[in-house]
Amino acid sequence: MNSHADSQLAASYRRCERLTWRYGTTYYWGALLLPAQSRRHVHAVYALCRLADDVVDDMSGDVRQRRVGLARFRTRFSADLTAGASDDPVLAAVVHTVRTCGIDPECFDRFFDAMAMDLDVASYDTWDDLLGYMEGSAAVIGEMMLPVLRPSERTALEPARSLGLAFQLTNFLRDVGEDLDRDRVYLPQQDLARFGADPERRRVDDAWRALMRFEIGRCRQLYAHADGGVAMLPPRSARCVSTARVLYSRILDRIEAADCDVFTARVRVPTWRKALLAARVMVTGPVPGRRQLDGTQSRTALGR
Repeated sequence: MNSHADSQLAASYRRCERLTWRYGTTYYWGALLLPAQSRRHVHAVYALCRLADDVVDDMSGDVRQRRVGLARFRTRFSADLTAGASDDPVLAAVVHTVRTCGIDPECFDRFFDAMAMDLDVASYDTWDDLLGYMEGSAAVIGEMMLPVLRPSERTALEPARSLGLAFQLTNFLRDVGEDLDRDRVYLPQQDLARFGADPERRRVDDAWRALMRFEIGRCRQLYAHADGGVAMLPPRSARCVSTARVLYSRILDRIEAADCDVFTARVRVPTWRKALLAARVMVTGPVPGRRQLDGTQSRTALGR
């Protein structure tokens, strides 16, 4: 690769880093604990997912326009990946990461298929139905990250998938109000009916609290399964995953502290807390389990 191409690739990675800093601060602070060469690969994977998600969520265009935009983005990425290089300011880094790390291109087929579902599917009847969507929008992200994190055992795959699912379910619980604004409901209709909860009312009542407690328990069960994969990672990768896991799970704590009110304001973990935890983990190293990492005890998960 010549010096001009090297410069363009470096600029592409910097753009991916800026996207991660702006929109995915939990990933950003977790990735800081990785070696620089691995860190930029996390930024590249995040940037691809972010841009695809932005196309789908661009409410300034109608569904047809968004569908065309997503198809064009997917086609461009696929062609560039086949060619082995890209002159796109973001995809240049993404293609380099996929090829350098050996990420299975099939992962991206599942990812883009899931993104396309968001243009046609507004709700999911059951948890299993939702998992079908999350297979490509969440679990597969864990698979994409494994070649970057370099686990020592193949059995790290399922914990990585569980962590991806836990991250996205956490987002779903936090973003109920925002998703309603996009005419989407990600909480299973079967669960809503079971507890008599209706997000459309945007009211925190006993039924809503019971539903949220159930879903938070389910989410913590996914986090608990994911914890088993940390020991399979090299030390710096383990620190990265531990940090991201704790920061995301703290969102659940803050939802509970807000009495399950996810309508009035967006629940957030302050940036200074993210920076502090990253610094602590850098010094002390990863310790399996949420209790040791952030001084709190996981509650009993409710399961399905």
